[in-house]
Amino acid sequence: MVTGKKLIISAAVLALVQIGFLSWIIAGRAAILRNGTEVLLKVEPVDPRDLLRGDYVRLGYEISTIPAKLVADLVPGQTTTPGGRMLVRLKKDADGYWRPVSAFLGAPASAPGSDEADIAGVISGGWSIEGDSTLSPDYGIERFYLPEGEGRAIETDMRVRPFGVRVALARDGTPQIKALVDGDKTLFEEPLY
Repeated sequence: MVTGKKLIISAAVLALVQIGFLSWIIAGRAAILRNGTEVLLKVEPVDPRDLLRGDYVRLGYEISTIPAKLVADLVPGQTTTPGGRMLVRLKKDADGYWRPVSAFLGAPASAPGSDEADIAGVISGGWSIEGDSTLSPDYGIERFYLPEGEGRAIETDMRVRPFGVRVALARDGTPQIKALVDGDKTLFEEPLY
């Protein structure tokens, strides 16, 4: 009987640890959505279906391809990236969209200005940074899941008029999609929880 109690207690502790871990992940995401710096990024659709998860819009951004000449902290003669985290400094443009103005493979020398924000992405090691080459960071915001049956219609609309994504940025640059927008109209908004 003592071993049965130990098994039940162990299972309960394991369940509490799992619930705590999932709650921590959800609370962290919600904190970014609630308190993060909001930026608007212009998007380009790529593909609207995932057989296992349903409709989604795969998003490409102007910030998905960063010219190597924007990387401010390149070491002279450096020809490949070390891989890992990359910060891209965004600046709000006159049309309301935020565009890249510089990028950093390490920590930026200065904090972003009042009309600037940093977004963090991940690049794989070995990207060539010679001449007119570009880097393609993955920000983790390249997919936006939609209600079943709505992906293809939105993808078609994105090809004829500009759409945007409102993104919340944590202080360290971690992005979370807040909403998919069509001009001034919010189509879908992510819930906090």
